[in-house]
Amino acid sequence: MTPPKKSNTNIESKLHELEGILEELESGELDLDDALKKFEKGIKLSRECQKTLEEAELKIKVLMGDELKDSDETLSQ
Repeated sequence: MTPPKKSNTNIESKLHELEGILEELESGELDLDDALKKFEKGIKLSRECQKTLEEAELKIKVLMGDELKDSDETLSQ
């Protein structure tokens, strides 16, 4: 049985959309109202990506358990 697909788009497509918004904002061709809407959308996408990355990091920490602690100690020595 395969798990159901998330209705959200994946992080790669969100990052791609965020890059497009950045290019539009940097172009300077948007009027203020459109620029604010794009900025708001960009902030939303950025937060969604951050949340996804934090969830992935937490899963890795749980899965790695003591192995992750051991590698951290090795790097700090």
